[in-house]
Amino acid sequence: MNQAARRIGRTLAFVLPVVLILSGTLAVTAVPWAGNSGDSVLTASSKNASSQAGHRPQHEVLRDQLLSELQEKDPGVALTDLQEAITERPSLARHCASIARALGRAAVAKYGGAAHRAHAFSRPVCDTSFASGVAQAN
Repeated sequence: MNQAARRIGRTLAFVLPVVLILSGTLAVTAVPWAGNSGDSVLTASSKNASSQAGHRPQHEVLRDQLLSELQEKDPGVALTDLQEAITERPSLARHCASIARALGRAAVAKYGGAAHRAHAFSRPVCDTSFASGVAQAN
C-alpha cells in the first residue's frame, strides 16, 4: 500500500505541473489581448510578425481616415469625427492640431483653392487649427 501511494504521488508530481502549464498557456492564448478576438498571443507571434514591423501610429491612421472622409463627404463631418476621436482616445490630443491643419489644407484643395468655401466649415476643434490650415493653403 505504501508503495502504491508513493507511485501515485510521483505520477501526480510529474503530470500535474505539465497539465497546469498547458492549461495556463491555452487560457492565455484565448484572451483577446488587443481587442480582436481572432488574434491570440501565439498566432500574433507567428503570422503577424511581419505586419507588426510596418505598424503605423494611430494618429497617422486617423489622419488618413479623416482625409478620405473629407473627400467623400465634407470637412464638417471630418472635423466632427476628429473631435469624437480625441474625446474617445485622449492620447491623440497632442496630434489634434496637426491633423486639423492637414484637414484645412485638404479642404482648400478639394474646393479648388476656394479658401472661403473651406473656411465655412471652420470650428473650434483643436484651437482653430483647421482655420490655420485653410490659411496656410493660400
